[in-house]
Amino acid sequence: MVSMSLLDTRDRPLRDLRISVTDRCNFRCRYCMPREVFGPDYAFLNRAEILTYEEIVRLARVFVELGVEKIRLTGGEPLVRRGLDELIGQLSGIEGLRDLTLTTNGSLLRAQAPRLKAAGLTRITISLDSMDEAVFQRMNDAGVSVATVLDGIDAAAEAGLQPIKINAVVQKGVNDHTIVDLARHFRGSGHIVRFIEFMDVGSTNGWRMNDVVTAREIVERVGAEFPLEPAEANYRGEVAQRWRYTDGGGEIGVIASISQPFCGDCTRARLSAEGELYTCLFASKGQDFRALLRGGASDEELREAVARVWRVRDDRYSEIRTEETAGLRKVEMSHIGG
Repeated sequence: MVSMSLLDTRDRPLRDLRISVTDRCNFRCRYCMPREVFGPDYAFLNRAEILTYEEIVRLARVFVELGVEKIRLTGGEPLVRRGLDELIGQLSGIEGLRDLTLTTNGSLLRAQAPRLKAAGLTRITISLDSMDEAVFQRMNDAGVSVATVLDGIDAAAEAGLQPIKINAVVQKGVNDHTIVDLARHFRGSGHIVRFIEFMDVGSTNGWRMNDVVTAREIVERVGAEFPLEPAEANYRGEVAQRWRYTDGGGEIGVIASISQPFCGDCTRARLSAEGELYTCLFASKGQDFRALLRGGASDEELREAVARVWRVRDDRYSEIRTEETAGLRKVEMSHIGG
């Protein structure tokens, strides 16, 4: 049995696993799946290529045995895969798993939230990039309204999936003028808005440094309207910097991968829908675990394979990012989740 304290070359433990259950999505957000790339002729994975729920659960057990405490289900859009509550039910039964959560665009939540909660989902993160209807529809490029996502948020709250986090990717000249409106809408609701600097994930979203609104600017803009004070992190490796409203109206978060990299505390691994293991959001290559699963590998062999990958991990992309490295080919966010 591999030791439970699995450390990489920078002494970072393996604590979080993000599992993509599909590479498909019903949105075409330009910062993730621009329609001119992910159009009608795009070759998505076929059913035989993606991991079955049984394969996902088997790998998840191995990761938990190696120290993973939190699993987040992602996509693509995870709710487009049928029977997701069945997977959640199986994952929630893994001994030692403390937190089982999911990131979604919220458009399909009204119908599914009660089943997800009943199956054992702990909490949920929902993407909503703007409260402005025209801005949001331009960003999702799928004709989905703000009201649809807000209804999904309400459905999640009614089902007891709390606390709810609202993720908003901020792009200069696209939706940065609506930051304060988003903060205002959710202030006092108990939900936490997290503003995310526009990142150079993948190779198709046209990222430029000039399009980044920094975490500092975001905090200054929100703070000018609603005074803020810094709050302590909840745990090592928390990606969002926490800021509290000084009048007790709740908090916001900012994720500053560009301006204030947090590679030194990154405890996350990512499993793509077809079973490739990635040790960085900005990686260009993963390790094939589907072949091991379908080739008859034992659980011990799977543990050893994970340990080999993690122990040589030295990723620190955001710390060394330049305009040149940003242009290198990297795995797409729709392939391994955010």
